[in-house]
Amino acid sequence: MSIATYEEVLDLPNHPEKVLIDVRGADELAATGQIPTSINIPLPTLEQALNLSADEFKAKFGHDKPSPDQEVIFHCKLGGRAQTAADLATRLGYTNARNYKGSWTEWAAKQGL
Repeated sequence: MSIATYEEVLDLPNHPEKVLIDVRGADELAATGQIPTSINIPLPTLEQALNLSADEFKAKFGHDKPSPDQEVIFHCKLGGRAQTAADLATRLGYTNARNYKGSWTEWAAKQGL
């Protein structure tokens, strides 16, 4: 499994074929904001979300469900939960699950937030 870099995440608006999933809780997002293009799926609900049908996923998250071979990058605050999420996605058959190890902490620092 590879690690996604800040530069890759910064360039995600130019790559709609890639999906960024923020696994932090809603309270964390409310306190900090979120990385552009990210979908919030808190870690405790991730497995259920990834097992939804494509229609159910789209209705719940407003985004197409990633396909098993699509690049999916996970992030949290520091990278630990993102790694857990990437491991979970891999177990569920997602072959291009990645961890943005710098996560929100690196993003906020480099964005001056």
